[in-house]
Amino acid sequence: MIVSMKKITLLCTADDKDETLRTLRSLGAVHITPVTPPRSDDLTKLQGKLKQAKSTQVILDSYRKKSKIPEQELSSADKTSIMDTAADLFKQQKQLATSLNSLNKEKLAAEPYGNFDPEMINKLLAKGLHIKLFHVSKKQNIPTPEGTQMFLLSQNSDDQYIALVGQEDFEFDGQEAPLPERPLNEIIDNIKTTSNDLVTTEDQLAALSKNQDAVKAVVSELEADIELIETREGMGISSGIVYIQGFCPDNLTNLLLEKSKQHGWGIIIDEPANDEPVPTLIKSPAWVKPIKSLFTMLDILPGYTEIDIRPVFYIFFGLFFAMLVNDAGYGLLFLISACIFRGIFKKAPSGPFVLVGILSICAIIWGVLTGSYFGIEHLPPLLDNARIEWLHSEENIMLFAFLIGAVHLTIAHVWRGILMINSTRALGQLGWIFVTWCCYFLSRSLILGIDKPFYFWGLGITGLSLVVLFIIPVKHLKTEWADLVMLPFDAVGNFADLVSYVRLFAVGSASLAVAEAFNELAIGNGIDSIGSGIKAVVILLFGHILNIILALMSILVHGVRLNTLEFSGHIGLEWSGFKYKPFAEQTTGNEE
Repeated sequence: MIVSMKKITLLCTADDKDETLRTLRSLGAVHITPVTPPRSDDLTKLQGKLKQAKSTQVILDSYRKKSKIPEQELSSADKTSIMDTAADLFKQQKQLATSLNSLNKEKLAAEPYGNFDPEMINKLLAKGLHIKLFHVSKKQNIPTPEGTQMFLLSQNSDDQYIALVGQEDFEFDGQEAPLPERPLNEIIDNIKTTSNDLVTTEDQLAALSKNQDAVKAVVSELEADIELIETREGMGISSGIVYIQGFCPDNLTNLLLEKSKQHGWGIIIDEPANDEPVPTLIKSPAWVKPIKSLFTMLDILPGYTEIDIRPVFYIFFGLFFAMLVNDAGYGLLFLISACIFRGIFKKAPSGPFVLVGILSICAIIWGVLTGSYFGIEHLPPLLDNARIEWLHSEENIMLFAFLIGAVHLTIAHVWRGILMINSTRALGQLGWIFVTWCCYFLSRSLILGIDKPFYFWGLGITGLSLVVLFIIPVKHLKTEWADLVMLPFDAVGNFADLVSYVRLFAVGSASLAVAEAFNELAIGNGIDSIGSGIKAVVILLFGHILNIILALMSILVHGVRLNTLEFSGHIGLEWSGFKYKPFAEQTTGNEE
């Protein structure tokens, strides 16, 4: 359920604004909307510090697992010192890594030509000699230039590295290399020194990463300070009176009124305007809360004036998950994995583990009903008797997928119609329900060859008539007439949306087919030796892991899509919301 919000305008004197903000912050009830764009030098400086602190946090986090130094051996360094030291060390690490890369390239280029002494070469050049280094292929038979002497420095199976010396300048058809600027042994020594320095620097960063919690505390403090300054600088001012605006949940307005009386604030509580951007706060029943973790991952939120579809989303997502995975064995593996990881990460939020557990149970139930266990064809009598024969037919499962689509989209239009119950538009939604079921019978006929019922045409004509007559009230025809023009395309889109539910059958069947194919590949010819047994195990592990990964990807691609696009489109949900973030000591999420 989307929580009802009130628009709050709070007024106080300019002298009391800091105290007012501190009190409002401790209350943690109002989502602040700046009256004026917040700008100040202090804000710019803090934002720069926050950027540095977050950068330090990322740096230290990447070294956290590399530290071999026990935490108690580290000094309790000052928080600011930690960040400055980390920044200096990381800068040094980058410079050393760059230098090491350049030295290795220099070594790679110079090594084939040996350990030249640049001073000796410079003395020879000063005496008028011309010295050049070349790289040539052994297959090339290039004559030595007249008046020069060739020295073979090194070679391998394909190439030769040579030096040519002459009293006059000369040309040679080979790949010339630059003369070394320093001896090879000096380059090698520098590589060793730089490598040691790099290891030392990275060890220091790893040791410093033990103080990651201190950096997190700095980040939190800076974020809180920035929020406070942004709120203060975003306040409006008129004739010595400053005011702040925002949104507060309806059930917390009485608390705001009490605080206003205590501190002498002026307060105005209004209903939000229709065109005002209002944050979304969702309160869901306990049984729906596990799905919050999926919405957090997808980063989607309904707008304030939209609909919270989480209960329906949750129910149908469980069914989609089961049909797409289509295997009781995989479901059992997911359930066991969820239990194991929950035991390992005891301090983590329980929601994701509960969600995976429930979805796994759905997959197990569906797998039992369809008789799918790791793609095994011949099941023991106990498991074989538990399956429903009707679901063992591909045509029946395809028909079931169309039925799910019709029911799913019907719920969307029923829900939307209830919200319009005081308007003739509700009859237009009834028309869309008729059209949806007409599309269901049409898809059965076209794809499965099932005869359409006798009332098919009447259902379609009645539905389209209701849509044309009532989807747009007469008084809105001047502004919304374009929607009538789009109705034929919307009707075709309705049919396409319903047919798209066939993916539940297609992906589930593909998952089963892949499992069966790998089983046949692994043990189809039997196991008659240790080698064939090892080969079978490798094939089975690789095949089923791959199939599980593909199944999980299909859930995100198809299972989520059917809820967030097809269903949401029919119910009129655009996911235009933004999170309710109250001005508080510790900001809360958009759902309890």
